[in-house]
Amino acid sequence: MQARLLIVEDDAASRSLLQRYLTAKGHTVDVACDGSEALARYVAFEPDLVLLDCNLPERDGWEVLKELRRLGQTPVIMVTVRDSTADKVKGLNLGADDYVTKPFDLQEIAARIEAVLRRSGHSDGQIFRCGDILVDDERKHVEVAGRKVELSPKEYELLCLLISRPGKVFSSEEILNRIWPGKPYSSGEDAKKYIHFLRSKIEDDPEHPTRIVTVRGFGYKLAEPSEQEERLA
Repeated sequence: MQARLLIVEDDAASRSLLQRYLTAKGHTVDVACDGSEALARYVAFEPDLVLLDCNLPERDGWEVLKELRRLGQTPVIMVTVRDSTADKVKGLNLGADDYVTKPFDLQEIAARIEAVLRRSGHSDGQIFRCGDILVDDERKHVEVAGRKVELSPKEYELLCLLISRPGKVFSSEEILNRIWPGKPYSSGEDAKKYIHFLRSKIEDDPEHPTRIVTVRGFGYKLAEPSEQEERLA
């Protein structure tokens, strides 16, 4: 799975080692050596995942992580010498997706990147299936019950997000942050609107959906095949 990675690391040797290794693994890699540069590169480079050190000049890793979470939900793996339980809990509570302590094994870093990207719904030409829904990401092709479905780019991104984690409930805020990262919204009306658009194209009866289900008070999910069958019974 190839991705755009941003490495934020003030130690030149560690930064260079990670950059060479991850580039050799097929990723597109950008780097930053302090907190201020990290945020500037994040906006310009639009990475799929950030490797973030805690001990940074200008703005420390905790401050950068808070700002990244304000801007969107791009996955973040903390890579740091801080190995106390308190630091790990702090990082995870601030929104980090994983936490790796130094010294690290390069193969472990690569495996953790792959795992976090899979959990976040990042795809690299993958084929997703859930019940009678098929999404071929390489061809940007969608079928429902064997019927080709034409989606707008945002509808397609929304379906990819939902089908990456069947059964997981995504809040309106999560949907907005994933599909429109960094753009401020005052309500979940835009998420609701695109859920409505997508239902109109993939549901047999959009007024009584069986595939994209509302979990009242929490958000929306793509029903797993067994749940779809129960709703049709």
